Amino acid sequence: MEQTTFMKTKLNCMWSAARSSRIASKTRGEIPNNLIVSSPRAAEAVLRTHDLVFVSRPYSLIADILLYGPSDIGLSPYGEQWRQSRRIVTTHLLTNKKVRSYRVAREEEVHKVMAKVHELSTKGMAVDMTELFSTFSNDLICRLVSGKNFQGDDGRNKLFRQLFKANSVLLAGFNLEDYYPSLARLKAVSRVMCAKARKTRKLWDELLDKIIDDRMSKQQCEHDRGNDDQDEMDFVDVLLLQERGITREHLKAILVDMFQAGTETSLLVLVFAMAELMHKPHLMAKLQAELRTNISKQGQELLTECDLTNMTYLNAVIKETLRLHPPTPLLLPHLAMADCDIDGYTVRSGTRVIVNAWAIGRNSESWEAAEEFLSERFVDGGSAANVDLTGTDFQFLPFGAGRRICPGINFASASMEIILANLLYHFDWDVPAEAAIDKAGIDMAEAFGLSVQLEEKLLLVPIEYKDSMD
Repeated sequence: MEQTTFMKTKLNCMWSAARSSRIASKTRGEIPNNLIVSSPRAAEAVLRTHDLVFVSRPYSLIADILLYGPSDIGLSPYGEQWRQSRRIVTTHLLTNKKVRSYRVAREEEVHKVMAKVHELSTKGMAVDMTELFSTFSNDLICRLVSGKNFQGDDGRNKLFRQLFKANSVLLAGFNLEDYYPSLARLKAVSRVMCAKARKTRKLWDELLDKIIDDRMSKQQCEHDRGNDDQDEMDFVDVLLLQERGITREHLKAILVDMFQAGTETSLLVLVFAMAELMHKPHLMAKLQAELRTNISKQGQELLTECDLTNMTYLNAVIKETLRLHPPTPLLLPHLAMADCDIDGYTVRSGTRVIVNAWAIGRNSESWEAAEEFLSERFVDGGSAANVDLTGTDFQFLPFGAGRRICPGINFASASMEIILANLLYHFDWDVPAEAAIDKAGIDMAEAFGLSVQLEEKLLLVPIEYKDSMD
């Protein structure tokens, strides 16, 4: 069975079970039960009440290969190395102050996107929104992490996307040794299971070693010139200067996390946001009205982050997209390190626990019209006006919660707001003339993997907003 087919079946089973049960338990192979948590109360017990019990990750041979140990932030076990990695990332890349300091970089990358969309609009050509958002997100994170983007540079931007897809398929699929650890000791079986992972890691090695070597050479040149200005350092520079045992493999594992999460989180949410707004054009009109009524720009002048301070409906649209389409629908697995009780269910030490963020976001006990895209629920006076996405409201967990919460929430939010606002301020949108369906029939079929995305490309035609051309 193909990995993607397995993952689709796995997700469908979990999501179906979630409609009738808060907790589902399955036993596979030689390991203890797999526990699937699908209610806000049970999720709170895992991610807050017993956070320290569930803070670690189960071992995966595939993750071991792809993520160098694993020694990344997402899948590495709880311990000093994980704490050190997370501390470095949050301190030097993702604090609120740091995220605000990237404002100019974000706006410059948005300018590139808008120039491309303007060019296509003058020709009446469709935009591949997945490609557009992928390039924007990847160029931005590459610029901030390694000091450059790779657009037009030996196809590296395309290579990143290929590697992200390979990682997702391998990590999301059914890996026999995860459920029958004894098989990992059999060389023949191990060769079959790990061949694709080793091939993918080799490609990551080639890409990341080049990035690291380039930064080391630049550091040496700057040092030789007597220029050691730390204000001009990027994140790779910071990692290279760490004194507490950051090996090259550890460094590469952290970079894989940053590149993949920094690109795919924004990409997936932005594509779904545009699809949902095309599916409900009256909501797109409402968001455009908020932007165009409160902000006045001439020609192709960009909206800046300062313009977006009070755009409450923009924020509501992004939140509603995250509710229905969380970037990681099944949060990365947790490992019980002791026996405990979860919502009346006894969880044994060694149990793998998966929080079903997708089902929780569609829980009819927590959300009115749970399956409907209704961004009004998040504005003042709405039923979810005070619901926060930072892991304090357990009916809404797009980024997780607790010690393992995604550290890049503010980074992703700022990136998504500025690009979406500009695209909707300066352009109206339509489907291509040759499309067989109308706007209300945008194909929302989903493709399954470690993340969930639209199965078909989202092709949209930009029409320059006439008032912005005056």
